[in-house]
Amino acid sequence: MPQIGNIQLPEFPLLLAPMEDVSDPPFRAVCKDGGADLMYTEFISSEGLIRDAIKSRQKLDIFDEERPIGIQIFGGDEEAMALSAKIVDATGPDLLDINFGCPVKKVVCKGAGAAVLKDVDLMVRLTQACIRSTHLPVTVKTRLGWDESSKNIVEVAERLQDIGIQALSIHGRTREQLYKGEADWRLIAAVKNNPRIKIPIFGNGDIDTPQKALEYKNRYGVDGIMIGRAAIGHPWIFREIKHYLVTGELLSAPSIEERVHAARKHLHYSLRWKGSVLGILEMRRHWANYLKGLPNIKEYRMRLVTANNDLDIEVILAELLVRYSGYEAELA
Repeated sequence: MPQIGNIQLPEFPLLLAPMEDVSDPPFRAVCKDGGADLMYTEFISSEGLIRDAIKSRQKLDIFDEERPIGIQIFGGDEEAMALSAKIVDATGPDLLDINFGCPVKKVVCKGAGAAVLKDVDLMVRLTQACIRSTHLPVTVKTRLGWDESSKNIVEVAERLQDIGIQALSIHGRTREQLYKGEADWRLIAAVKNNPRIKIPIFGNGDIDTPQKALEYKNRYGVDGIMIGRAAIGHPWIFREIKHYLVTGELLSAPSIEERVHAARKHLHYSLRWKGSVLGILEMRRHWANYLKGLPNIKEYRMRLVTANNDLDIEVILAELLVRYSGYEAELA
């Protein structure tokens, strides 16, 4: 069974990927309920932490019911990363994760995220700076390489393991691809099957069904799978994959009661954590995902994204429960 420091994970763990503006405590709460084994915060700018930027500091919020959980940071300056690692250490997560994979232009332009893939020596120095500044296990999330001509993930994995990282998550695309095309897991398998590699290797990219999770587990031999976008609005995917891996059977689609329960928990947590105004505004990006696939849903979706208080939202959710009771039969 994979182990990261003192964190003992299940035989084939399912990880919730860190996603900017998504993986906050309210979202993580419903994914934990849905069966996620290890979760991460949104990535946090090392410079923002040092400047005491309010948004960056708020992303450090973690809660005991989320454990095991890692805080993820990014940056391109050794001193800033070292200081950030010390700040993270003091907040008490279970591990520190470094993002060397984010392809977003505003991150890459600062020489951080996937930009570091162009300079493996710098990646090693940044990672060493973090390892030396924390007592936490340090892990890394990255991509195959910068572009098609520089897929250097096998070298990256060896060098990062040699300096002491304790697990590596690999997204099966280059930075140049962003999120386009199909993730290529063959190089992830090459890392996992490299006899020099002893740390857990987790694969990431395009896992959106239980069937694909089983296929990729068997084909590529990774130690676990990290799931990102497929969990948005569908936090049950972890439970569905686990059931399928054990039984070979697909669970029934979540009922309207399950959907509304998860959406309501997400909303209530968002209101507590962010306040009534921001909590409602930031839930608007999630309603369509929770309601995806329901027939003739446009009216309810529009009402939810324009509602300005939680009482109105509760009325709409109650109506949904009545309107779509037994909707699985309606879709059959």
